[in-house]
Amino acid sequence: MGKPVTRSHSLLLHEPSSPPLSTTTSSKISFQSRKIRKLSTNKTTTTTTAITSTSIPPLKPLSHKGEVELALDHLSKSDPLLAPLLNSHEPPALNPCTSPFLSLTKSILFQQLATNAAKSIYTRFLTLCDGESQVNPDTVLSLSAPKLREIGVSGRKASYLHDLAEKYRNGSLSDTTILEMNDDMLLNRLTEVKGIGVWSVHMFMLFSLHRPDVLPVGDLGVRKGVQSLYGLKDLPQALEMEQICEKWKPYRSVGSWYMWRLMEAKALANKAAKKA
Repeated sequence: MGKPVTRSHSLLLHEPSSPPLSTTTSSKISFQSRKIRKLSTNKTTTTTTAITSTSIPPLKPLSHKGEVELALDHLSKSDPLLAPLLNSHEPPALNPCTSPFLSLTKSILFQQLATNAAKSIYTRFLTLCDGESQVNPDTVLSLSAPKLREIGVSGRKASYLHDLAEKYRNGSLSDTTILEMNDDMLLNRLTEVKGIGVWSVHMFMLFSLHRPDVLPVGDLGVRKGVQSLYGLKDLPQALEMEQICEKWKPYRSVGSWYMWRLMEAKALANKAAKKA
């Protein structure tokens, strides 16, 4: 949105590498205003009136000035258990995403690899492309599967990269449309790309697009954080995650970020206790 819970998830980064577990349940989030259809019928005509609610305005990315502060204020007021955690960790720092295509490409390359191995392959990939600025659909499609295998990219991942690039080239996806899509639509469209699953999309929305209300219900670190924070006997499943974290809306991304911080702190405390 996972990797072992001791892993650092920083919002300074783009999407982290894939988790060992698969996710089949997604968080359905929509920021579009709701429409109420009001029907009135008489003997001769039937009219339909659409009334658009404006009570829920579209949310800005967390990288916008002041949005993180709004999120922290909301979370501290809506969840008393979460408030102490907010005070004990620095808020997430955010860098803008310069290229959704680059972020998605990196996500595919990092899948199911140890961090150092993934970084090494990614560095060689950038050399093939003549730098990050040249990572675009045409460049990726020009790299054959055998050429990519020479730098350590598997044949399967090569097919994933080519499928992503082809969807960009044929207009199914673009950086512009990705930035404009709401969360539900983005989840649906990106999971149509080979090799990109629900968890990867959640991580992309969190770490690259800085969407404010993403709950990665399949991420092990977030699930363990919720289990620890609320003293649950069992690891919460997707539906229970949705129910428990309802109070975090519309800033579930930030609440999730603090679940990673919680588990990191617990891991460090356990490590220190073993050394004592």
